[in-house]
Amino acid sequence: MLAAQFMDMATKTAAIETGKLPLDDFEAVIGLEVHSQLKTRSKMFCGCAAGYTDSEPNSRVCPVCLGMPGVLPVINRKAVEFTVMTGLALNCTIAEHTKFDRKNYPYPDLMKGYQISQYDMPLCSAGWLMIETGDGIRKARLNRVHLEEDTAKLAHVDADMEDRWSRVDVNRAGMPLMEIVGEPDLRSAEEARQYLIKLRTILQYLGVSTGNMEEGSFRCDANISIRPRGADELNAKVEVKNMNSFRAVYQALGYEFERQVRAVSEGMPVRQETRGWVEDRGITLSQRSKEYAHDYRYFPEPDLPAMKIDAAWVEEIRSRLPELPDARSKRLVSDLGLHPRDADTLVNNKSIADFFEESLAFCNNANLGKRAKAVGSWLLGDFLGLLNASGEDIAYAKVTPRALSQLIDLIDDNTLSGKMAKDVFQEMYDSGKTPLDIVKEKGLSQITDTDEIMAVVDETLSKNPQAVGDFASGKAQALGFLVGQVMKATRGRANPTKVNKLLKDRLTSV
Repeated sequence: MLAAQFMDMATKTAAIETGKLPLDDFEAVIGLEVHSQLKTRSKMFCGCAAGYTDSEPNSRVCPVCLGMPGVLPVINRKAVEFTVMTGLALNCTIAEHTKFDRKNYPYPDLMKGYQISQYDMPLCSAGWLMIETGDGIRKARLNRVHLEEDTAKLAHVDADMEDRWSRVDVNRAGMPLMEIVGEPDLRSAEEARQYLIKLRTILQYLGVSTGNMEEGSFRCDANISIRPRGADELNAKVEVKNMNSFRAVYQALGYEFERQVRAVSEGMPVRQETRGWVEDRGITLSQRSKEYAHDYRYFPEPDLPAMKIDAAWVEEIRSRLPELPDARSKRLVSDLGLHPRDADTLVNNKSIADFFEESLAFCNNANLGKRAKAVGSWLLGDFLGLLNASGEDIAYAKVTPRALSQLIDLIDDNTLSGKMAKDVFQEMYDSGKTPLDIVKEKGLSQITDTDEIMAVVDETLSKNPQAVGDFASGKAQALGFLVGQVMKATRGRANPTKVNKLLKDRLTSV
């Protein structure tokens, strides 16, 4: 058995006795299968409305998506267009001829007893995308991008051990579903996470999918096996399902890598199977033996004609492709002088990148590069921190691009200090008020008048003779104490730069 060849007996015995796994001796081999619901107005093969998430169960159905006898499917042209668009963005070859197939399997969420999918003639094939890895940026290959229909949704109810049942909601059945199958080019859980983030971002830029993992419109199954580092031979492949967030994918693959290394270390075989991720326990559990392609008994869908994809139509779609994340990041670096890491972080979320550029449009400063860095700093710092804490998307935040630009204007003209600006921003985030209104209501404008600050400086020095003496004797930290006292006396409104200068001038002239 391959598992028995992976380690010699002495190494196995040492691993078992010490309880320490030789993780560095192995590498993961990971390939991801991503299913993404498409943002069409109707379902894949019928006229039912596609927006079902807020609908009553089984209210968006018809004889076609219910799988009734005698009905005929009709191909959704927009779904085909969105899939071609995705294939182009992912550097795929677009098929000239393609067809749909029947994929047969007996699950209760499959209304017809088969799924209309694509097997040997997918719409798009042989693509790639670039991802960030620990060894730098490299290419992750894609095997195919094909089109199929989604299944119904099961809701399992466990009232007690004797009262267990499931409900079926058919609203999701027949939704256009795009499957993006990656080659096994990923070598760690972190690479898998970066791949998914990059892929979802591209789909959001194209406008073909919401990419919402929590709602199930962007779902991932992972195939993972292990091998000795530097070897070509693979152990059995395990499929991991039920991961509904980037964090879950990262944790599930990390767990599964260690589980397989442990099995091999103890001389146990790794079985080819499907395992489910159990979020609250942080483990994977066996669900069933892994199917092979022949288990599905594919054959051409007899109710749908084969399709010929017109080359001129493909080129027309190519001409409409938007600026994609990599190109946008390079533009932000070359045109605005952003650090590449900051640019990549901004463009990884289309809503945040759009907010960034909309805020720049309100800039009155001739130094656009300086303003870009300021806006980026706020977005990737305080703003993103508040969004993450609340779980809110920036598209629904109360702070507008214009308001953020106004806040930076108030900092630039010394109306607000950095500390005051943070307090104002918190109020903006909570209330939706503009920074100008908050400054006016709370009297927060910064004190910049030299005479006014000097009066507070003199009063502070007279009240703190010990600190004055410490500074005179060479204790530099005494200056920091005195600055703090001036800021406290002015409720943080004094300009810190002027406070420092005036204090130093006064102290050195004593």
